[in-house]
Amino acid sequence: MSSPGSGKTTMLTRTIEALSPEMKIAVMEADIDSDVDAATISTTGAKVIQLHTGGMCHLDASMCRQGLEGLGADEADLIVLENVGNLVCPAEFDTGAAVNVTILSVPEGDDKPLKYPLMYQVCDVVLVNKVDVLPYFDFDLAKCVENVHMRNPKARVIPICAKTGEGMDEWYQWLREKVASYKA
Repeated sequence: MSSPGSGKTTMLTRTIEALSPEMKIAVMEADIDSDVDAATISTTGAKVIQLHTGGMCHLDASMCRQGLEGLGADEADLIVLENVGNLVCPAEFDTGAAVNVTILSVPEGDDKPLKYPLMYQVCDVVLVNKVDVLPYFDFDLAKCVENVHMRNPKARVIPICAKTGEGMDEWYQWLREKVASYKA
């Protein structure tokens, strides 16, 4: 979950490319109306299904159930739901997800967790993306972490740059451990 333009699809593409030799990954792409992201994800070889929300700003558990049925989810080790780019509605509706990941990009500002509290309260991990541009923005990474932990002391914060790969190994390892814990 994240704002539009924060790097969800780029992060997801890189994650699939890195982890697909180890696990079968399937993706449910949610958009109000388009299949641009699903088409991008399909180039990775991951199984993907497009879910159109018909104008709604989020998915709910019922829509996700339909997506899982369409994917044939029993064959996947990891199913990712890329929700509609929005920091309000996706946090308000239960999708049935086992883990919630939020991406906050450097250009958005380190105060984002203060402005959208529920999003950060429901997340397990916050990926701070686009750290390659930190020198060009008024963004304090330590303040960002403090703001996330003000909303959710248990949230893990991982600075990354999906484009360059910086920090992605920590994200991959966290994800591997989560998937393994659900298989046990």
